[in-house]
Amino acid sequence: MSADDGNPSDLPNGSRKRKAKDRDEAEGLRKQKRVWVKKRSKTWWEQRNGPDFPEDEFKKEFRMGKATFDMICNELTTSIEKNDKRRKDAVPVRKRVAVCIWRLATGEKLKDVAEKFGLGTSTIHKIIREVCEALETVLKDKYLKWPEVESAKMIQDGYESLSGIPKLIGSMYTTDIPIIAPTKDPSKYRHENEMTCYSVRVQGVVNHKGVFTDVFIGSPGLMSDDQVLKESVQKESDLAETVKGLRGVLIGAGCGYTLSDGVVVPYAKPKRWTHSDFNMRLGKVEKVSKDAFARLKGRWCCLERLDVKVIKDVPNIIILACCILHNICELMNEEMDTTKCEFDDLYDDRIAEPVKPIGSSTAKEARDSLADYLFHFVKGPACKLEGNLNTA
Repeated sequence: MSADDGNPSDLPNGSRKRKAKDRDEAEGLRKQKRVWVKKRSKTWWEQRNGPDFPEDEFKKEFRMGKATFDMICNELTTSIEKNDKRRKDAVPVRKRVAVCIWRLATGEKLKDVAEKFGLGTSTIHKIIREVCEALETVLKDKYLKWPEVESAKMIQDGYESLSGIPKLIGSMYTTDIPIIAPTKDPSKYRHENEMTCYSVRVQGVVNHKGVFTDVFIGSPGLMSDDQVLKESVQKESDLAETVKGLRGVLIGAGCGYTLSDGVVVPYAKPKRWTHSDFNMRLGKVEKVSKDAFARLKGRWCCLERLDVKVIKDVPNIIILACCILHNICELMNEEMDTTKCEFDDLYDDRIAEPVKPIGSSTAKEARDSLADYLFHFVKGPACKLEGNLNTA
């Protein structure tokens, strides 16, 4: 019988030490944490992040120029910057912002975005969420806010120059953002034009340049424009006080809303030239907000259909981030391809609603007086109407 087959205590001292060492090394290998990192190409982003990448190509892909992109990165650095870990380098701020903006701009699937940026799909999802939240917490109060006294006067002058209608502080419009069927209460989100489609509603007020000053996001697709407005003014806000007529200014809106002390809408059934003239003027005002939503959807193609099933806060965060980025692009004069600014008829031509009752008798009298004044004393659409009338 050999020494190796005997009792360990019978082994020579050297053999026992070697066996103990081998056993410890094997145990150490088993306990050692394995770190496996998939090799991914980073060439796509490195090319676009380089100084030689053409400005026009960068703007086409990210919906903004390099200067605007750099400004956003600088603003968000303190909120989204991460420290390197022991075995993994943190994703740089510029790359994190680029991931989010690319996803919002293109609506690409997460796996395709991950492949372009050389990151994992779960990492991409986390980055998009964090950057969208940072846009809200850091930039919302700076770039999406109700106008103060000085800017409010500029907005009123802008709308009066456009339409002749005085005291307009904004143009209001409500649109639909398509979503996949949510897991909870899907019937509430069915779009009224097509019962196999689902949407959330977004109400926006814009200034005379198409910059959002207020947005209300997340109402179910079955809710009408007027119902969304009533829901949005339940809490005290600048919008609520304006809608209630407490600010002495007006918001121009379409026929989907009720005439009130703070919201002026077209005549549902115009019976006089003054009514038709007023409707044409207010149509110019409504077009400002509708065009703003068209540019919003044209820039951020993810809004063509949000791929989320849980209706809690995810759609709201994404849509709000798009609205904030829209405002930044508008204020930075970032031009865009206007051929993309078209509404989907299914989602923005809603079924005509019955004529709404007048919400305020004083509002009705004020609108009639304003319509008469504009028709007789303010140049504008009235000239065309009078010409048509004389010709007829």
